Amino acid sequence: MKKLFAVLSFALLAVCAHSQTRAVHRPRILGIDHVSFYTTQLDGVKELYSGMLGLASAPPVESGGLVRYMVGAQWIGYSTAPDPNATDRMDHVAFATANIVAMRRYLVAKGVKVPAIEGHIGHSLSFTVADPEGHRIEFVERGKSKPFAPPDSAVSRHMIHTGFLVYNRDAEDHFYRDLLGFRPYWHGGMKPGDTDWVSLQVPDGTDWLEYMLNQPEHPDPQRMGVMNHISLGVADMKKAQSILESHGWKPHGDEKAQMGKDGKWQLNLFDPDHTRIELMEFKPVEKPCCSDFTGPHPTE
Repeated sequence: MKKLFAVLSFALLAVCAHSQTRAVHRPRILGIDHVSFYTTQLDGVKELYSGMLGLASAPPVESGGLVRYMVGAQWIGYSTAPDPNATDRMDHVAFATANIVAMRRYLVAKGVKVPAIEGHIGHSLSFTVADPEGHRIEFVERGKSKPFAPPDSAVSRHMIHTGFLVYNRDAEDHFYRDLLGFRPYWHGGMKPGDTDWVSLQVPDGTDWLEYMLNQPEHPDPQRMGVMNHISLGVADMKKAQSILESHGWKPHGDEKAQMGKDGKWQLNLFDPDHTRIELMEFKPVEKPCCSDFTGPHPTE
């Protein structure tokens, strides 16, 4: 009997060990790698990013890309709008991962439809999937390259978040929180008790994704551009505004510094197709409305 018990125990341990070796673990998701948009007015894009924001341009690395602008190691890309009349100008959002092969294996194991891994200029590797609402989400393992030194004229050196319209929060939460491990950072709304924005930080960094909630089903181009946006972090909004003004920018309309509901100074700029480029201070200077921050703040 003792011998039989020992054999069964060994077999059970072997099965457990085998199941553990077959478990697929999610690799690290480090932050935003890049965000790509469509444009109908490339000259206006160049004036905004090179002229006003002072960002350095770099050759495109993706098929169809026209130009990209560096924000530290991250970048913002633009390509020609396939439909000039379309309201949504966001092409895709890309997150950096430590291991692209392991990330693909993990998502496949979770039942996500994943294409083959592709190589790009600069030796980076990536694949693109669709989240539950159809947003194109790319995962990138960066190639080895020399660190990029931003010019002194650059308003920002860190893209701290990106946001887009979300209608089914539960479905998106299952993808970003349950599968990918994104964690809550802050949430708030225009009115007390409302939740219009939900910020989820990447699992292994401080960059975040922002759900833009409670919007009409078919927003006009201007509203869509406000919702589907990027945010460039700055340490001091007064200094950032001074840099903008030295490049010829002046406050006007909705383009002005203002205190956000999260207690952080922000300043919105807009590209020619209404896409919002939000400057935001890394840390709050006032108590935020609605909820407390639950994660570390980004830095430069």
